[in-house]
Amino acid sequence: MISEKMKPYVKNNSAIRMMFEEGNRLRAKYGADKVFDFSLGNPSVPAPDSVRKAIIELVNTTDPTVLHGYMSNAGFEDVRQTIAESLNRRFDTKFSAKNLIMTVGAASGLNVILKTILNPGEEVIVFAPYFLEYGAYVRNYDGVLVEISPDTTTFQPNLAEFEQKITPKTRAVIVNTPHNPTGVVYSEETIKKLSAILEAKQKEFGTVIYLISDEPYRELAYDGVEVPYLTKYYNNTVVGYSYSKSLSLPGERIGYLVIPDEADGSEELISAATIANRTLGCVNAPSLIQKVVAKCVDAKTDLAAYDKNRQALYDGLKECGFECIKPQGAFYLFVKSPVEDEKAFCEAGKKYNILMVPGSSFACPGYVRLAYCVSYETIVNSLPEFKKLAAEYGLK
Repeated sequence: MISEKMKPYVKNNSAIRMMFEEGNRLRAKYGADKVFDFSLGNPSVPAPDSVRKAIIELVNTTDPTVLHGYMSNAGFEDVRQTIAESLNRRFDTKFSAKNLIMTVGAASGLNVILKTILNPGEEVIVFAPYFLEYGAYVRNYDGVLVEISPDTTTFQPNLAEFEQKITPKTRAVIVNTPHNPTGVVYSEETIKKLSAILEAKQKEFGTVIYLISDEPYRELAYDGVEVPYLTKYYNNTVVGYSYSKSLSLPGERIGYLVIPDEADGSEELISAATIANRTLGCVNAPSLIQKVVAKCVDAKTDLAAYDKNRQALYDGLKECGFECIKPQGAFYLFVKSPVEDEKAFCEAGKKYNILMVPGSSFACPGYVRLAYCVSYETIVNSLPEFKKLAAEYGLK
């Protein structure tokens, strides 16, 4: 007998994962080259060769009891210091090892900080469209998720509604930029306005509101677009990062939290988050891969490959008559469905072995998400099928 808390999760299992399983079924039936699976944000670019070399070097030269042993719940101090110094060089920040906690990916990091700050009944604001697991993470600690409706013209945060929905119970705001599922990067102007609203509301209510910046796609930005580093704009910012995309290591589950000295009660916050990392059952982030990312701290994935896919899929879909905003980052296209019911559109796509994720999975119905972290050949071969799908709906 499962818990009452788990029943809605079982009933509403992730549409993204379900689509991924559908892709496996279709590939077995038709062959991998005949299936165009844009469902899962699983990096298609291999990890940099420096990752492989670092693993070999560490295994061959490091005492196994250190390499595979326990360490501080916050992670190896030398690893945290190395990452802090890299952030300082890149973003003109002033972090040290004590400001970082190594986590089991960004998802675990978000759970760690929410467990640290959230009391039952307190509110966490998110901007639609958003990664739907945020709701699950907030409910893990009996918090209340508050959605801000999307601005479907720009997909920048709807700040007018945001200002209205902040209450004395607002404990945190989660932002994600570069953004999943739209690929939008929040502009510096947007971040400054959002920060000013939060500052004013903290004063109005006499409360502390934390801004949680979920940044697994930080390194995936195109056309010279700058991604603002949010701790520089708002003191009560906590950054959650993952190497899943930047180093193509999603299965290794490695990331970190940054809690700046400027954050309210930072010393107690860091201590509590370190304990939360343990009591959630993670204990610590994987030891070997901590050491690996420290050696590869300035390595980068092959952004050109994703950019090539972005251009080809965006141009191809526009030529077919589909509407979508051109992504500035991440590896997703958020495409307007030609019919109101985007789930029906996704079903129609399956006739052409095209797998898309409905926008309702991100609290934004009427759109579909395409993950273009696939082979370039998949994109090229999919375009004739997209053309047939477009024709079915009377598009250009």
